[in-house]
Amino acid sequence: MMPKRAQSRQQQIEVWPDDSSRFDRNRLIEQELEAIYQISTVLNSPLSLRDKLQSVLDLLHELVGMRSGLIALRDQQTDAMAICAVRAHNSLSAMDSMRCEPGEGLIGAITDARHTIVVERIADEPRFLGNLGLYDLTLPFIGVPIRLGGDPIVGVLAAQLMDSHCLSERARFMEMVANLIAESVEMLRTMEQKQRQLTEERDRLKQCLHQNYGFEHITGHTPVMLKIFEQVRQVAKWNTTVLIRGESGTGKELIAGAIHYNSACADGPFIKLNCSALADNLLESELFGHEKGAFSGALSDHKGRFELANHGTIFLDEIGEISVAFQTKLLRVLQDGEFDRIGSSRTLKVQVRIIAATNRNLEQAVQQGDFREDLYYRLNVMPISMPSLRERLEDIPELAQVFLTRISNRQGGRQLEIKDSAIRLLMRHDWPGNVRELENTLERASIISHNGIINREAIAMAGLAQNQRPVSLAVDKAEFNTEGMDEREQLIAALERAGWVLAKAARLLNMTPRKLSYRVKILNIQIKHI
Repeated sequence: MMPKRAQSRQQQIEVWPDDSSRFDRNRLIEQELEAIYQISTVLNSPLSLRDKLQSVLDLLHELVGMRSGLIALRDQQTDAMAICAVRAHNSLSAMDSMRCEPGEGLIGAITDARHTIVVERIADEPRFLGNLGLYDLTLPFIGVPIRLGGDPIVGVLAAQLMDSHCLSERARFMEMVANLIAESVEMLRTMEQKQRQLTEERDRLKQCLHQNYGFEHITGHTPVMLKIFEQVRQVAKWNTTVLIRGESGTGKELIAGAIHYNSACADGPFIKLNCSALADNLLESELFGHEKGAFSGALSDHKGRFELANHGTIFLDEIGEISVAFQTKLLRVLQDGEFDRIGSSRTLKVQVRIIAATNRNLEQAVQQGDFREDLYYRLNVMPISMPSLRERLEDIPELAQVFLTRISNRQGGRQLEIKDSAIRLLMRHDWPGNVRELENTLERASIISHNGIINREAIAMAGLAQNQRPVSLAVDKAEFNTEGMDEREQLIAALERAGWVLAKAARLLNMTPRKLSYRVKILNIQIKHI
């Protein structure tokens, strides 16, 4: 469809006459200039490529005496010419699904010759196949290659004129049209390539997110962590509000991500906000958004986190820190999925899965009047309690290896190794900062260690010499029976019982960890890392 401006200008130009005796050179030039103008306008419009090419043929038919014609573009994979737009005499044609193989017919001849071909009477051209039924055999034909940068041929513009006047001049005009088409094709294909690259990058990042938040990337094999994994698997199936509870540094955000990326809305956005980091007025703007001019500094419309999270998940960390006044506004979103931007009277409705997290005792906060009871029950639909690191000391060896790999990558692929003596010291710490403190401790120890070997001394220098306590024994010695076993079998049984933690297995056997490590080496027992 031609732009309105183009249509009004066309009304001032007389269309090509059927009677060639009325041919007027000046009028031809005028019509060609008008056609160039309108074709450039169409090619710069937001239409799709096929619609642009079809409009070009329509303009050539209506303004410069093209009886019929087609535009074919090269398939970049097969080199065949795919017909993208066709104009038949006095009507539109539906042959735009046909293809011309390399070297086939006049289209192939133009591609091979790499220059314009002009035929005064198409029936006299031996390379003309006539299988399209598009052309009058008694009329002339002009075929022009569509080039990019003067070299690669990306297509062909083929046109049959109503008479043979000034064919060479009209061929030059068709070459000008082909150049305009080439620029449009080049620009569009560049945009398509960038779009493909962005799509591929988006898909790659999504895949990385799915992998990073998969269960296999959350470390822990203790019974309390296995229970957490099962809860996550179950709650991910349903669009249920989740409240993740636990001390700071226990991995609440990681669990929230695992719920989202293993749920039905995994392809939707995962939006995060730490509620304790903002005052009420800023928090309202961040969560609900604002209209331009709603307050000083609101220079444009701003979408809030709930709006951005539509058809996805919003993770509200430190939910227990928001004020009672703001809790009322948050309650409306949880109940009805509705909210208003600041400065707007228009109510927005979203479909968002809400995951909240807190390290506060919300029950106590409700009793003290610091947290609304109705909001508490709205949030506490599916509670998940994250264990402290003190409750899962057996996971420390595996966590340490995971963190060392991460630290190694941050340090440019530096080789890092942790000794059993360091692991034993880590397992005697109280870990008030939980998993986050463990990672920070290992990073400090890696910096202290010049050779990349993290031993007991490096851990002590990293700040863990204080606040030590005996490692708890999670298995009952009375239940451990090695009667009838040889020494090697006894050691393996103890290690299996202790989850392959040397310090715990040594306690079961009334041995020192050092002696047990020596006997394991002598008896060639392969230590499992689980």
